[in-house]
Amino acid sequence: MQATDTKALARQLLEAFDARRPLASIPGLDLDTAYAVTAEIRALREARGERVVGRKIGFTNETIWDEYGVYAPIWGYMYDTSVHEIAAPFDLSPFLEPRIEPEICFGLARAPRPDMDDAELLSCIDWVAHGFEIVQSLFADWKFTAPDTVAAFGLHGAFLIGPRQPAARLSDFEITLEGSNGVVEHGTTRNVLGSPLAALRHLLAVDPPLVAGEMVTTGTLTRAVPIARGETWRTIIKGSAIEGIEATFA
Repeated sequence: MQATDTKALARQLLEAFDARRPLASIPGLDLDTAYAVTAEIRALREARGERVVGRKIGFTNETIWDEYGVYAPIWGYMYDTSVHEIAAPFDLSPFLEPRIEPEICFGLARAPRPDMDDAELLSCIDWVAHGFEIVQSLFADWKFTAPDTVAAFGLHGAFLIGPRQPAARLSDFEITLEGSNGVVEHGTTRNVLGSPLAALRHLLAVDPPLVAGEMVTTGTLTRAVPIARGETWRTIIKGSAIEGIEATFA
């Protein structure tokens, strides 16, 4: 694939996504071009009836930067076809090399502004929820560049959202991620640029800007862990009124 024709590249990436066909890293792709591809993919997905419901922020957790060779946050769109209430079982068959990420998600009551302090920013949030993002890589063995990740949907496969709760319940907490075979990862809200609210603030400079009604998931609190069909995954949270969640995969 060539990085110069954003419309053609968007079509090829969406076709690979739909067909579960892995791709090679895209030569010559830079971040500006990758976000232009993101806009083209949005147009293609909307043309076939999908609707944007929010954004995902990726690579806010600095503890995983060396693992992937990506050293700054990225973002991508989430769609009504990719956001689901947590229910068991969830079908993993559409995804390439899926991994699970426990995250905090915000629902926006009104559009936040970059000049807002934390209290003002929190007042823009209608609800907070804990969920699992299912990330996938169109690039074999999770080998890619930062622009690759942006163009390939921000690595977003699906978001499984737990109960929505008042934003006032948000606080710093520690989290344990457990799979069918026991404890896998520990993390904390401090891993995502200091806090989920700080991760949201990081996103405020994007174009197009955030709008009322969008949901924003703020990045993984632990390492992203490979998952497989037949497994059950859960979280345990300490230090917050927000409760852990559980999902089974088929």
